[in-house]
Amino acid sequence: MFKEIPLERPQTPLLDSIDSPLALRQLEEEQLPQLARELREFLLFSVGKTGGHFGAGLGVVELTIALHYIYNTPDDRLVWDVGHQTYPHKILTGRREQMLSIRQLGGLAGFPKRDESPFDTFGVGHSSTSISAALGMALGAEQELALSEEGEGQQRKAVAIIGDGAMTAGMAFEALNHAAHTNTDMLVVLNDNNMSISKNVGGLATYFSRIWASKAYNQLREGSKKVLSKVPEVWEFARRTEEHMKGMVSPGTLFEELGFNYVGPIDGHDLPRLVHDLRNLREIKGPKLLHIVTQKGKGFAPAEQDPVGYHALNKIEVPSPGPSNIKPPKYQDVFGQWLCDAAAADPRLIGITPAMCEGSGMVKFAEDFPERFYDVAIAEQHAVTLAAGLACEQQKPVVAIYSTFLQRAYDQLVHDVALQNLDVTFAIDRAGLVGEDGPTHAGSFDLTFMRCIPNLIIAAPADENECRKLLHSAYQHQGPAAVRYPRGHGTGVEIETSLQTLPIGKGRELRQGKDNGIAILNFGTRLSAALEAAAELDASVCDMRWVKPLDEDLIMAMAESHQLLVTIEENAIAGGAGSGVSEFLQQQGLAIPILQLGLGDHYVDHGKPDQLLAQEGLDAAGILQACQYRWQQLKRSKRNLA
Repeated sequence: MFKEIPLERPQTPLLDSIDSPLALRQLEEEQLPQLARELREFLLFSVGKTGGHFGAGLGVVELTIALHYIYNTPDDRLVWDVGHQTYPHKILTGRREQMLSIRQLGGLAGFPKRDESPFDTFGVGHSSTSISAALGMALGAEQELALSEEGEGQQRKAVAIIGDGAMTAGMAFEALNHAAHTNTDMLVVLNDNNMSISKNVGGLATYFSRIWASKAYNQLREGSKKVLSKVPEVWEFARRTEEHMKGMVSPGTLFEELGFNYVGPIDGHDLPRLVHDLRNLREIKGPKLLHIVTQKGKGFAPAEQDPVGYHALNKIEVPSPGPSNIKPPKYQDVFGQWLCDAAAADPRLIGITPAMCEGSGMVKFAEDFPERFYDVAIAEQHAVTLAAGLACEQQKPVVAIYSTFLQRAYDQLVHDVALQNLDVTFAIDRAGLVGEDGPTHAGSFDLTFMRCIPNLIIAAPADENECRKLLHSAYQHQGPAAVRYPRGHGTGVEIETSLQTLPIGKGRELRQGKDNGIAILNFGTRLSAALEAAAELDASVCDMRWVKPLDEDLIMAMAESHQLLVTIEENAIAGGAGSGVSEFLQQQGLAIPILQLGLGDHYVDHGKPDQLLAQEGLDAAGILQACQYRWQQLKRSKRNLA
């Protein structure tokens, strides 16, 4: 048991000899527990140096070793769900010495990534996709085998590793249902680490699960199936007898009813047991589900005691002398405080989150207003339609959701909320670039995919005080409304504690240029960078506040008094706020040059937020350079026309 993060690289002689799973498979089984100890200690060390997700990884050390030991990876496909649990997988698949670069610019991704390693069979970031992907791979393997000469050879295997939280999503059950229907040869490993499915692993359950995973039992099971299937009534009786027996000692009845051969629950930290059961299950045909129980943060005492708090770890910094800088509050905490204040003022307010209570800043709301708080688990589609149903009953639901997760509920946003013009407020966190988590978590597209939806209004605050006011403005609006704000800390402005609203569809001019050359229309939190660039350019600057409806009067005033409009947004340029400005001016017949700055037509990789903003030209220097270049183009064009 480790009580502290090792600051120096630990001695890991056995781990250092493993450069690929092929080398792992050369070990004797008796060596695997030592490898697990070394792997766990190295994981603690590396995450302490870089920061990142590690609680889930500590919990699957033994499982990761056993899977790579039994399965012929990468030919056999391991599909990990979410990716928080894949650090041990990366370490064992030739990336051990690169772990100190994880989530840094140009370094390893924090999630599985197909172009990073052949062992990363499927890129993930959002949860609950693993069973669908693994099923597709298993079906593809069947097709490939059928096309080979006379169907000879051995079909490669596919394994989906999914957590109990991810299993709550509808997509996971859709995949389970289809897998059973196709009777495809695949394995689902259900990693139960929150005790939400099984409260304990009793001796009777352990005894029976050992029987169910044995070759003898499964040979008897398949033989009986062939014989008794000729007498349907007898076979049905035998099948249900087996299911009821399993149901008495395990939670597997549901999976058996779906058509899976269920084994478990077993101790996911018992390496010999894992190796034994996986070896047997690899040879059993058809859809199988192995239910293991693990402890999140296993082997690191603080994480075992507080698995939520130690879900991820910040880089361990050596304290510097002198007074510490007090950072402004995070935007998620600004939202959380507004939510509590608004709920105290309005008993109809209902808070909803799809499993992001801590990340969305809703912990205090959940404590103060438990009867009005709904964490619906990883079920974004349900969260949005639940809010729609509440709105039908004159309640005032607020859905706190990450931008990238709202993508998963787009149909519900369009059809269930906006089409019916229901009064639902969306607090959209993690809008724009999110830094080290990379493109799977970046909220790069929300302005684009929301702007085209009728009835929906959209706000983009420039700082934390404006965020609070725009949240309340959106909440008071009678209809669908969205406020999008970034990850991380605010700018440090004073936050007014009263519940104030701002006029919908109205921005403000913050700086007036002297030569009426360039006017910058800023949408969101790049305002400080825009003002810094404007000081060099002597440009006008407007804080637009609203992406929809646009402040058309302000845009017209800037267009009529300036020679170049520049729009800035931390969102895809294609279809974003700048596109809205351009569309409006075209409708008005105004042919003024427009420079749209934002995220280009590509996915932005992981790195520190400041690095990524500079890379995309959205820092002050990038804005200045782009404006100067376009201004020079305009001047040359005018000279050529003259």
